[in-house]
Amino acid sequence: MVLGFLLSALVLLGARAIWLQVITSGYLQEQGNARHLRVIQDNSHRGMIFDRHGEPLAVSTPVESVWAEPDALTEVRDRWPALARVLGMSVQELGQAVRHSQGREFMYLRRHVTPEQATQVRKLEIAGVGLQREYRRYYPSGTVAGHVVGFTNVDDQGLEGIELAYDKWLRAVPGRKRVLKDRFGNIVESVESVSLPEPGKDLTLSIDRRLQYLVYRELKNAVVQHRARGASAILLDAHTGEVLAMVNEPGFNPNNRANLASNLFRNRAVTDVLEPGSTIKPFTIAAGLESGRFTPNTPIDTAPGLLTVGRNTIRDVHNYGLITVTQVLEKSSNIGAARIALALNSSSVRDLFVRAGFGRGTGSGLPGEVNGRINSSARIPIEQATLAYGYGIAVTPLQLTRAYGALANDGVILPVSLLRRDVVGEGERIFTEKTARAVRQMLELAVSRDGTGAAAQVGFYRVGGKTGTAHKLLNGEYADHRYVASFAGFAPASDPRLVMVITVDEPSTGIYFGGQVAAPVFSKVMAGALRLLNIPPDNLDGPARRTAQLTSGGTT
Repeated sequence: MVLGFLLSALVLLGARAIWLQVITSGYLQEQGNARHLRVIQDNSHRGMIFDRHGEPLAVSTPVESVWAEPDALTEVRDRWPALARVLGMSVQELGQAVRHSQGREFMYLRRHVTPEQATQVRKLEIAGVGLQREYRRYYPSGTVAGHVVGFTNVDDQGLEGIELAYDKWLRAVPGRKRVLKDRFGNIVESVESVSLPEPGKDLTLSIDRRLQYLVYRELKNAVVQHRARGASAILLDAHTGEVLAMVNEPGFNPNNRANLASNLFRNRAVTDVLEPGSTIKPFTIAAGLESGRFTPNTPIDTAPGLLTVGRNTIRDVHNYGLITVTQVLEKSSNIGAARIALALNSSSVRDLFVRAGFGRGTGSGLPGEVNGRINSSARIPIEQATLAYGYGIAVTPLQLTRAYGALANDGVILPVSLLRRDVVGEGERIFTEKTARAVRQMLELAVSRDGTGAAAQVGFYRVGGKTGTAHKLLNGEYADHRYVASFAGFAPASDPRLVMVITVDEPSTGIYFGGQVAAPVFSKVMAGALRLLNIPPDNLDGPARRTAQLTSGGTT
């Protein structure tokens, strides 16, 4: 009887084994796979951003994110304190997050954790808690290039700067893969790829990281020295229209934005406008030369230092008396500029300003770029006169830089680019080569010893440029003691390669003229940039000899 019972048991066990291993094996395998086989997202990295020489400005580094299955995590409340401690949160915060995601199959507990945190989470071996590979953006230049490059959010989507402007190009397309997970949610085997991930495409900018740092250093020093509210500076390649450097102060570090105000992210070189003041005068002079009614030596009467237009009075700092058109720029005479504009057709100056790119976008592609504004009533005599010396017009620093690029490029204005160019874009002629060269010679005198921009001089190089000092417009009225100091110029003057504009907002130490605040920044940056780019000197005889040549009628 015992033997019979044992034989019966063996038969039953064998039958059960056959049932499990043969008849229902497919069903059981299917149920097992359903519990442990999952299709998950297979992330790839965003495209890198390089400077023009291949130096990285934005890279993606792999990181782990902690995820959980809310229902499973609810069943192991006793493990919550340990998990919360590793993730740097309270048990209450963890519980609230789990309750908020109740009923879902997936939730993130913490994105982009440190390698140490990831290791500790893995060691906890909590059922329903796992790690997922993602990518985090890192910016090697930090604050130096923050406004240009911009940044991404935690989901690797561009939010500012180049990261936003070229988000579609840079963004990766995630794939999907089927994996086998253990009971703790960890991947133990990659079974197959459902769809392959596509990494983002790389992007090479026109920015030169060396020049970007140089501009950043000198602009920051100027803001600190003059206790200014802010500043912007742009360095442009006159031959190609490429932006070599673009800096704003105050800046921000895109690697650490946790406690920063969002207004710091604004790229003020393209989003903010200013009245350019006297830096616009070269284009008024160009309009006069183009009309045929003026030459560089045409006399302009600025006595007695006052000019009444209707019920308004225009003033110069000094009574310059009878001066030439060239001296109008050298002395920065508001009256001289106004007399030239009033002698022309009422729309001549405004029309040339429009051709120079004012009042329309530069096409840079940067987020938030504004068009600026030119006073629509500039045909009224007083508006026509004030427009001539930079009031009644609002421009961005980038627009002003591009316009000076036309002076440097013999009268042809080029489209600006933040991407490295192998082929120069097609330009538009806005005035003749003769006019451009004549104005450039005048601008050399403007930075001579007797000019307003003497502090912009660069040793062994000929440079040209114009200072600007404008009252700020606040609540519809010009503030008495708030200024924007600016300088716009180019070098070397014999064959301009670089164009630069500097604007300093509200210097507050009592020194506020563009020649005192902005021109020294130009000098220091250009001195370094010309040497870094191996551009040969063109003024070995010194500035005094060159000034004598210009004042005696010498040519470039």
